[in-house]
This record gives sequence, structure tokens and C-alpha cells, in this order.
Amino acid sequence: MKVSQEVKVGLLALVSLMMLYFGFNFLKGSDFFSSTHKYQVLYDNIDGLTPSNPVRINGLTVGQVKSIEILQNKQNQLLVTLELKKDIIVTKGSRAVLADDGLLGGKVVRLGIKYGTPQLEDGGMLVSAKESGLSALIKEKTLPVLNNVDSLTYQLNRVVAQFDQTGVVLNQTLRSANAAVGTLGLTVAENRAGLKATLANVNKLSESFIETEKKLDPILAKADNFADSLQALQLKQTLGNVNKTIQNLQHILADINSGKGSLGKLTSDEALYSNVNKTTTSLEKLLTDFRENPKRYVHFSLFGRKEKPATTLPASATITPVTPADSTKQ
Repeated sequence: MKVSQEVKVGLLALVSLMMLYFGFNFLKGSDFFSSTHKYQVLYDNIDGLTPSNPVRINGLTVGQVKSIEILQNKQNQLLVTLELKKDIIVTKGSRAVLADDGLLGGKVVRLGIKYGTPQLEDGGMLVSAKESGLSALIKEKTLPVLNNVDSLTYQLNRVVAQFDQTGVVLNQTLRSANAAVGTLGLTVAENRAGLKATLANVNKLSESFIETEKKLDPILAKADNFADSLQALQLKQTLGNVNKTIQNLQHILADINSGKGSLGKLTSDEALYSNVNKTTTSLEKLLTDFRENPKRYVHFSLFGRKEKPATTLPASATITPVTPADSTKQ
């Protein structure tokens, strides 16, 4: 049987399309000659994850992302199906971490196997997780810096605005300073002769002061020596007088303690002290009676004096004389 040319061309085109399809999927990582297991995981945001992105365990590629489906009835969550090699054992509670794949910004799913739990059946659900990528870290670190830069720019703008006002005031101040310098220059030019004469007089006065200082130095030195000598002399005399006074005072206190003199007897003789107290009391009573009855002691008459019988003093007004001999007897 003879095959027509058109049939040959059609068969060749079909074979070419099949080879192209299988070759493309093989390059994407699909292995048509080995069986696989499929697992699912839910993400709120996949950050650019696409089918055929690799699935890795500790950096080793063990599968790929098979498909991504949006679930609008679950708040637009994304259901990702992972296709893993059959010999990879996945347990319950294992995590599927969505992370960046290097600096180029690609996405990869990293499996974190939870050991010590039962094996997850084919089509089971993995625990979703996300890892902060390089772009997220850069954004997190850059935002505070940008905020600070904005604040610094605002402050600089305020400072520059104040500098504008300060510049106006500074220009006015410089103009005033220039005018004052000009006026000072004119004043100096007008009074140049007077200033020269004044400076000459000041120089002469300073020379006179120098000569006077030379003459005063010996006088002051002598005065210092004289003052030192006088001070030393006065101090010696004062100390001598003080010593003599202290010695006299010690002699007096010694006499008093030994019973010599009036103060010594008053301090050492108790009988004399008591007699003095009694005499003072009797004298006080006599003076009191004298004030109350003066006619007993004073008589005054213009027509002559009448003799009156002598009146005796009351017992309270009797004065008892005291002599040192009596006190000694007591």
C-alpha cells in the first residue's frame, strides 16, 4: 500500500508537535517516566510564585510547583499543588515555606519535614509559611531611613529659611559696621595730633612710674623688716605680760585655797561665813526698824528738848559685833 505524501507530512507534523510538547515539559522539570506524589498548600499571597518553580529540601530540588488555583470563595486564597518525587517521604505537620531564590528575585518552596509524625497521604495539605526575602528586608530597613531623611529635609528647609532672614539682618549689620569703621577712621584722622601727644605723655608717665618703683622698692623692703621686728617685739612683750599675770593669778588662788586673806577665810572658815550672814540679817532688820520708827533714833524740836525715857531696841534690831578673834574662838 502506497502512502500519500500528504499523510507523511501530517504524521511528521504530529510527531514534531508531540516532541515539542514533551521536550518543553521535560525542560521545565517534568519527568514522564517516574511516578510522583502531589501535595497542596494554601497561601494568602504567593509573591510571584509560578508553576514549575522548584521545591527544595535543604537546597536539593525534589519537585516542582504543579499548578496554582485561586479560591474566590475563601477570600481569594491561592491553592498551590506541589509535585514531589515518589521516594520523598512527607509527614503530617510539614511546612511549605515560600522564600526568595537568590538575588534574581525568583521564588522557591522550601519543605520543612516534621520528624516523628505519621506520613502524609498523597494529596494531603501542608502547613504554609513565608520567609522574609531580600526585598522585604530592604524595604523594612529602608522605610525608617527614608522617614528620617524626610524629617531631616524638612528641618533643613526651615534652617535655610531662617538663614535667609539672618542674611538680611547680617547685611544690615555689616553696613552699619562699615559706617562705624568709616566714622572711626575719620575721627582718628582728625585727632591724630592729639593722640600722638597723649601717647607721648603716657610714655613719659610710664617711665616716671618705673623710676618711682625703683626708689620705692628699698623703702618697702625696710618697712617690711621694721614691721616684722616690731611685731616680734610686741608679741614677746605681750607673752611676758600674760605669763606674769597668770603667775600672779596662780599665787592669789593658792592663797585663797590655803585660807589666807579675807577671801581665803570666807572660803575656808565656815563659822566666819555664818557670823557674817547673821550680822547682815541683823543689819537689815535694824534698817527696816529705822525706816518704820525714825522717832526712836532722831529727836528734833523748835522749843526745846524733852527728856524721854530711853527705849530699848527690839530684839530683832540688836546688832552683834563680830571680830576675827571671836570667829576664831567659835
